[in-house]
Amino acid sequence: MFPTLHPIYQALVCEFVVEVPDCPFEAHSDPDTLNEAQAEGWLKQVDDQIQVHQLRQFLQTSPLANEPVLRQLLAHHLHKPVKSSADRDKVDFLLVQYFSFCAPSRLEDSDVDLEYVAQVLEPVLGPPQAKLPDWLTPLETLLQSATRCRRLSDLLHSGTLEQGRKIKSQAGDRFYDPAAMAAFARFSFMIRRVFFRLMHGDLNAIQDGLRELERRGIHTLDCRRAQFSAEEPTSRLRMICQSWKVMFHAEYSSGQPLRMLVDLRAAVDDALQNGAKKTPLAARAAAAPDSSRGFKK
Repeated sequence: MFPTLHPIYQALVCEFVVEVPDCPFEAHSDPDTLNEAQAEGWLKQVDDQIQVHQLRQFLQTSPLANEPVLRQLLAHHLHKPVKSSADRDKVDFLLVQYFSFCAPSRLEDSDVDLEYVAQVLEPVLGPPQAKLPDWLTPLETLLQSATRCRRLSDLLHSGTLEQGRKIKSQAGDRFYDPAAMAAFARFSFMIRRVFFRLMHGDLNAIQDGLRELERRGIHTLDCRRAQFSAEEPTSRLRMICQSWKVMFHAEYSSGQPLRMLVDLRAAVDDALQNGAKKTPLAARAAAAPDSSRGFKK
């Protein structure tokens, strides 16, 4: 297993500047002579310092993340005799990543039932156990609630993400039951889909709103509620929206940026609905040859 995982872990060490001793693999030209305990110890040191959001960011952008590597990463974490909450979160993410990698890209939501997810995960979880454990039935209720959301603010205020994490954290050792891991993988995969649909919907609504405001001659917005300035240029807001599309793919449950996105859409919606008033700065500049206009609520 170590020769397969070595390139990934070495890349993680370099990517996130992890302070660990030199990899023992580098000192052995013949892998058969490598001390297994020494190799496992080095992997553990890296594991202890790599957070799940870093693993997510890396594996969703690295060409090294193929099916065999994902399978080996899962086996590595699942075979640990003592698993921390961080290990559980990494297994949870890796199962979703493995399913996403192996499942068809145009898979319909209606096709993602527990039986299908268990079949795709069979190489890492063993023979499918398609029946949802009774203690996980709340996951179905949460999914139904999430699919009814029409914008990110709905999802954020519904508590679905927090409740899903709570069920996972309270599972204890039951989390590692194959049927439970398949159920959590399905839940997380579907929540990720909902999130991306809503995220793109909000970003598109913001960009459409910014274009409409510029058509009306408004080129600055009061975006203090979203932790921007009172006269934020619409051109800069468009650039920020483009960068968010990349950022949220790496960390879809990110807290503060997610709230900023929700608040920015609210600011744009308010400007479109209630009209815009010139800010004092814009009013003073209104007579200038190349003036810009602004608003405040």
